[in-house]
Amino acid sequence: MSFLDLLLGRKHPPVIGLDISSSSAKLVELGQTSGGDFVLERFASEPFEKGWITDGQIEKFDEVADAVRRVVQKSGSKTKQVVMAMPQSAVITKKIMLPAGLREEELELQVESEANQYIPFSLDEVSLDFCVIGPSATSVGDVEVLIAASRKDRVQDRQGLAEAAGLKPVVLDIESHASRLAMSRVISALPNEGKDALVALFEIGADTTSLKVLRDDEMLYDRDQAFGGSQLTQLISRQYGFSFEEAEGKKLAGDLPEDYEASILVPFVDSLSQEIGRALQYFFTSTPHHKVHYVMLSGGTATLPGLKDRVTELTGFASMVVNPFDNMRLGSGIREARMRREAASYLTACGLAMRRFVQ
Repeated sequence: MSFLDLLLGRKHPPVIGLDISSSSAKLVELGQTSGGDFVLERFASEPFEKGWITDGQIEKFDEVADAVRRVVQKSGSKTKQVVMAMPQSAVITKKIMLPAGLREEELELQVESEANQYIPFSLDEVSLDFCVIGPSATSVGDVEVLIAASRKDRVQDRQGLAEAAGLKPVVLDIESHASRLAMSRVISALPNEGKDALVALFEIGADTTSLKVLRDDEMLYDRDQAFGGSQLTQLISRQYGFSFEEAEGKKLAGDLPEDYEASILVPFVDSLSQEIGRALQYFFTSTPHHKVHYVMLSGGTATLPGLKDRVTELTGFASMVVNPFDNMRLGSGIREARMRREAASYLTACGLAMRRFVQ
C-alpha cells in the first residue's frame, strides 16, 4: 500500500499548483515575502478540447500532457515540483478517532485496519493516506484523523501526466480541499474576518457547478449540479454555426456577432442565476439554515457581465466574484488587468500553490 502525501499539510520547496479540469490546465506559482505576504509570481492556462477529460478521467493522455507542457512553458516557471489534485468523486474520505500519542508506524497500522471498513476495494488497489486533524472534541484522550483513499490507477494517471510533462509530483490533494484552502484567505478578508458567516461558494465549471456552504473552517454542505459554462458555448455554436472549439475561442475573445448579448448572453445569465437560486433553495429545504451571508462565484463563467448582479437580485443575498489573488503582491511578470479579468477561474490552482506554505 502506498502512503501518498495526499491532504497532508507538509511544507515544500518551491512548487507550482496545477489544476486539471475538463476544460483546461491552470497553473499558479506563489512566493512569500519575509513578512509573510503572498506574492503571485506566475499564472497561466491552456484550454483542452472537449472530450480530452471526462468526469475527471483523462481520455486523451498525450494531448493533455502536451497541453500541460505548453502551460508550463507559457507561464515561464522553472519550477519542476508540482502539486496536483484528484476530483472529489475519485477520493473516499472518512474521519475516525484514534488514541493520542501513537507513533507514525502505529498510526499507519491503525489506519489500514480502519480503512478496511470504509473502502469498497481491496487495499492493494488503493493509494491511502491520513492526517491527524487534532484532539477530539468529543472523546478525551483521542485524536481526530482524516483518511483519504483513491484507486491506484486514478492516482497513477495524475502522476504519469505530471511526469510526461517533465514535472515531479510532490503532493496529490483533493480539488475541493484546495479550493477551500484558497477560500480561507478570501473569507478572512470579510468583515469580522468572516467569523460565523455562512458563505455559499458556487464553483461554476464547464459541465458541473458545485455549491459548497462554508462556515469558519467547516464545510456544512456540498452538492453538484449539471450546469456550467459549456452550455453557453453550445448555444453560441448552434446559433452561429461554429464548431464547439470555435465557439469557445470566440466566447473567450469576445469576438461574437452584435446580437449575441441580447439573444444569447442575457437569457443565459438569467437561466444560470435561476439555477443558482434553485441550488440555494435546495440547501435551505434540506438543512436547518434559511439564509446565507454571502454568495461567492468562481470559475471563468462567474465573470459573465451581469451575472453577479442578477444573482443578488434573484436570491436577495450579497453576491461577489471570487478573486483568490486579492491582496497578494504581484510579481514583475504579472499583468494586473489580465489577472483581475481571469482570477475567478484560478481558485483551485491557487489553493494547490498555497500548499507550499501550509504547515
